[in-house]
Amino acid sequence: MIQRDIIAAIATAPGRGGIGVVRISGRDLPRFAATLTARPLEPRHAMLAAFRDAAGQPIDEGIVLFFPAPHSYTGEDVIELQGHGGPIVMRQLLQRCVELGARLARPGEFTERAYLNGRMDLAQAEGVADLIEASTVLAARAALRSLQGNFSELIQELASKIVALRTLLEATLDFPEEEVEFLTAGRAAEQLAAIREQLERVMASTRQGSLLREGIQVVLIGEPNVGKSSLLNRLAGEDVAIVTEVPGTTRDAVREQIDIDGLPVHIIDTAGLRETDDAVERIGISRTWAQIEKADLALVVSDATGLDDAGSQAIVARLPAGLARIRVVNKIDLAARSSGREGRDSEDWVWVSAKTGAGLDQLKQAIWGRAGWHPAGEGLFTARARHVAALQATQGHLAHAVAQTRHLELYAEELRLAHEALCAITGEYTPDDLLGEIFSKFCIGK
Repeated sequence: MIQRDIIAAIATAPGRGGIGVVRISGRDLPRFAATLTARPLEPRHAMLAAFRDAAGQPIDEGIVLFFPAPHSYTGEDVIELQGHGGPIVMRQLLQRCVELGARLARPGEFTERAYLNGRMDLAQAEGVADLIEASTVLAARAALRSLQGNFSELIQELASKIVALRTLLEATLDFPEEEVEFLTAGRAAEQLAAIREQLERVMASTRQGSLLREGIQVVLIGEPNVGKSSLLNRLAGEDVAIVTEVPGTTRDAVREQIDIDGLPVHIIDTAGLRETDDAVERIGISRTWAQIEKADLALVVSDATGLDDAGSQAIVARLPAGLARIRVVNKIDLAARSSGREGRDSEDWVWVSAKTGAGLDQLKQAIWGRAGWHPAGEGLFTARARHVAALQATQGHLAHAVAQTRHLELYAEELRLAHEALCAITGEYTPDDLLGEIFSKFCIGK
């Protein structure tokens, strides 16, 4: 499905660098490049060339690489121009490509063409974006596995088993007088049960992969001066928040992304919650409650020297009912108490010292537990919310199929719908508007 038009984009990050890359994809690119470089191209050989403007004057000098179709990233002819990484040089070079008939590529259009030309499936294409955006080493490794097709192989294996069961069912429908014998001989019930069990395992891995990609939103809340900012600094491993003994120092949300043993945690330190006449502090407190509404998890921090104070209890009582929470009792170094973790009334309680680091490992374990994260994440792949939704839809159709074993037409229809929901992950059944939404979130040049 080679496109007729030629696209071009700067493929390196904005700003200055040692090199900059302009990527071009389309058809008949050797003639395009001959005008630009004034020399013939040799496939898959790095060639030194001068990049020339319309008057034949050099814009820059660098390396040109030519990858002929279909063995290229997009499945089309692809050229990469590697020049000096100055913004002016890159813009001049891109403008020259436009003068020669290329158009500016849309975000993600190179990867979209790779998908449309069969170079990768949709889950692999999303793995490209996830690899670029990975915020932890474990997330990068998982994204690479998705790009290499690990997730797709699991989906394709499930899909082939559903197809095999559908084939048996279609044969049964062709011989209705022998339907019981067909289904019994083909062990249809056992096949469906095995498919559902395998789907459960894939869903468990996918939920972990989704956590690895998205991370969790954690909000630090509590009264002023209980050590929220100190705790953020300790978790982040650096001084990202101002710490003083003056109550109300933090007046606006301080956001930091940290890596807790592979799990991306988007943690927000908020203004201390209390009654105040300070207009600025009141704005900060109002924003704190807005952040709480968006959070996946709240770390409710209190002071070990005043554990039973009414202020902390009032904060807990006001939290949204569905918000997961961990009660963090800080400053145990001042209360002469040891660190630890225990469950109280379906809540995790963790005793820590942000000053000494005592109890931080127990706090991390509590965060993992509330997030549903399992630290032994080797072998994981990244996954997206749409993947989880598609697997849930597949699970629902298979459950309905179990209930329709006496109505084979309905049974067959539920299997067909399950198959379509599953194949939406790899893009076999994907509407064009969804493709547009997915690739619009990619960076330009990829």
